[in-house]
Parts: sequence; C-alpha cells; structure tokens
Amino acid sequence: MRILLVEDTPDVAEAIVSHLARIGHTVEWESNGGAASRRMAESYDLVILDVMLPQQDGFSLLEQLRGRGQHTPVLMLTACAEIEERVRALDLGADDYLIKPFDFRELDARIRVLLRRSGGESTNLIHCANVSIDRKSRSAMLDGAPIELTRREVTLLEIIAARPGRIFNKDELMDRLFTVDDTPNANTVEQYVARLRKKLAGAAFEIRTLRGLGYQLVLHAPADGALH
Repeated sequence: MRILLVEDTPDVAEAIVSHLARIGHTVEWESNGGAASRRMAESYDLVILDVMLPQQDGFSLLEQLRGRGQHTPVLMLTACAEIEERVRALDLGADDYLIKPFDFRELDARIRVLLRRSGGESTNLIHCANVSIDRKSRSAMLDGAPIELTRREVTLLEIIAARPGRIFNKDELMDRLFTVDDTPNANTVEQYVARLRKKLAGAAFEIRTLRGLGYQLVLHAPADGALH
C-alpha cells in the first residue's frame, strides 16, 4: 500500500516509516504542512496525518483534502487526549484517530481496518496532468491515448511523475532503473530522458535538465482565464 505520513518529529516519523516499510508498505514522509498540501493531491491508499505541523496544521490539511472531494482514508495522530480535538477531527472527515504515544500493534490494526473499509486495493494509477501511468500493467496514456513506452521508460516516468517538482539526480535514477547486472554508461539516463521527452510531446509538463543537479518534472502553468 502507498501511504503518506505527515509528521514533524523526525524520530517519530523515522520509526513509523521503518516499521511500515518492514511490513511491506511504501511510505512517503513530509514534515511540514506546506509540502504535505502539495503531496496530498497525489493518489495514496492512506494518509497518516499529525495535528500539530509547521506552516499548515493537520486540521487545515484534512479540510482541504475533503474539500477537493478526495476520499482517501485519513488516520490522525496527536499527543492531545482532549475529546474536543478528536471530535473536531472526525467532524472534518478523519476516518480514525490515534493518540501518541502508541503501540505499533495498535497502529497496524487501525491501518488494516481503514484499508479494509476502503476496499484495500493498492493505488495502481498515477495521474500527472494529462498523463496517467498504470503500475500494474506497466503502461501509460496521454490524453487517454496509449503511449508506446518500454518497461524502463515507464519506470522512469513513474518515478518522476509521482513527485512533480522534485529534483532527481542521475545517480538516484541509475540506482532505481538498473540492477547490479546491468551495464549502463554515463549517458544512459540522459538517453532515456531524451526518448521520454520525445514520446511525451503534448504532455502538460516538461522534464527539465538542471545542470549539475539532475532532472525535474515541472507542470505547465494554466493558461490565462483557465478555471482553477
């Protein structure tokens, strides 16, 4: 399952990420509300959301998520045991509430219940502007039409489309695209990026090369007068 964890205390977050990864979940972590707000536009099977966060608190993020019509299960975390805070979270659309400190067995049980309640199916589709990637079938579509991509091109697109705006350096992409048995050369990633750009002509984003840094997927700004 793909889980977004929003927690500003590093040792707590690292412990949760390590535990959930160990039992087979894919966990992405944000430590502040501003970054989490952007990430919550993506597709997740579950959001674990702390209440007290820098920039934007958990209540505001939850209200924003539900206001967009997203029904992703949300498990709220807080150190506060006051009933008023729990009621507020549930009224805003939280699916469950867990008070810190907690035992991982209770966290696991609550996650299982929420995933069963939501159907428990993993998020296989990634949507990025007018491009969609199906992780299960290893295929991609542009404006609803199939794009002919190799499996490695699909993997590269999946990596960068899941994190618009993030800069991926060449070494990281090499590690995620190739195994120890492969023999890529220094220009292999550049070649895959160039081929992907050509096949994605018409996408509402561009893959930028940032000299000395790596590659970044940047969404096109909406045209003037477009609805927001």
